[in-house]
Amino acid sequence: MTRLFINGLGASAGGGLTYLRNVIPHLAQKSDVHTTVLLNSALRREFGDATNISFVEIAASEGALLRLMREQTEIPALVRRSNAQVLISAGNFALWNSPVPQILLSRNSLYTSADFARDVQLRGDYAIWMDTLVKGWLARESIRRADVTVAPSAAFARELADWSGREVVSIHHGFDAQAFANDGAPLSAEIQSHIDQGRDAVRLLFVSHYNYYRNFETLFRAMPILSRRLKGKPVKLYLTCRLSATDNPGSYQTEAASGLLQDLKSDDLKSNDLKSKCEIVELGAVPYRSLHYLYRACHIYVSPAYAESFAHPLVEAMSTGLPVVAADLAVHREICGSAAIYFSRFSPEELADRVFRICESHELAENLSNNGLRRSQDFSWHEHVSRLLALAETLIRARAETRN
Repeated sequence: MTRLFINGLGASAGGGLTYLRNVIPHLAQKSDVHTTVLLNSALRREFGDATNISFVEIAASEGALLRLMREQTEIPALVRRSNAQVLISAGNFALWNSPVPQILLSRNSLYTSADFARDVQLRGDYAIWMDTLVKGWLARESIRRADVTVAPSAAFARELADWSGREVVSIHHGFDAQAFANDGAPLSAEIQSHIDQGRDAVRLLFVSHYNYYRNFETLFRAMPILSRRLKGKPVKLYLTCRLSATDNPGSYQTEAASGLLQDLKSDDLKSNDLKSKCEIVELGAVPYRSLHYLYRACHIYVSPAYAESFAHPLVEAMSTGLPVVAADLAVHREICGSAAIYFSRFSPEELADRVFRICESHELAENLSNNGLRRSQDFSWHEHVSRLLALAETLIRARAETRN
């Protein structure tokens, strides 16, 4: 039997939690694999029970750096106690003195992004800039100390390899379209009301908490340009966040984006050249089990992010048949291929143009939709777990040969 230990302490929200939610059930189906999962106590209820999955719970630490220090001192003993043969570190940082071979899962593109570094400095957010520098150094050292580093896309794997000087393996994250679409939890009455109010509008969707690298401001600046080109056709952009610091994880400052939004609303009110106005609707967080209804209620998915390592919402959007307009990143092109049309990442004019082209061409919209439905089927959590286990087996064999 193969025995794994997954350090999931870094998974508290977003992609990290999505990863554990999908990988653990697939590992539970492997009768010849026993997995010990270390996670925050508050997340234990997210997962059921399985005979070959053991959970070790630790109260959450305040801050990533404190968590990292805690991991370095406490996890080696936990790994030994579990009799694990391979450690999988799922939170961008490796255990520097792992007692067993280690697979590092690296998925944070901010550490390598020159755009992000420039952005936070221009915003004067030097606390985030310094935090990213420190974590970036730790992440690079982690790659050098892990036996194998895995990235969720080939484009990001190349970026990490150039940055660290070490080989990085690419294994796409998966997607389970049936599980995503089969939950019957409806949208809340408030959200459904917002959708109903936009029944005659071109409905755009962007699924993300607020942060700098998702490039909300370029998207906001594109809206009045798009509205003018649509010549009176109503257009609504739905966001799954609120532009308030208290409603978003992390320490990103929302004032600039919120101020831009208010300026656009003010300009809209003063404008006399539009028969109808564009509107940006802050829905707030939407439960994951209800998201598929929101995707299906919209016409086009937009992703202006300037840094990315995989982008689950793009796959979710494609699986529901939404045409995609995405920033022209190597990762976006790898994930979406011919299911999206692309724009220069800081150009609101190009973003508006790409959305307008879809609005004006039923054939283009249908082609993008069909291509997306096909492309979304290429992502499989079963395949992801199988490749991860194959890597683990390779490390186990190599360790055995070294001892012999």
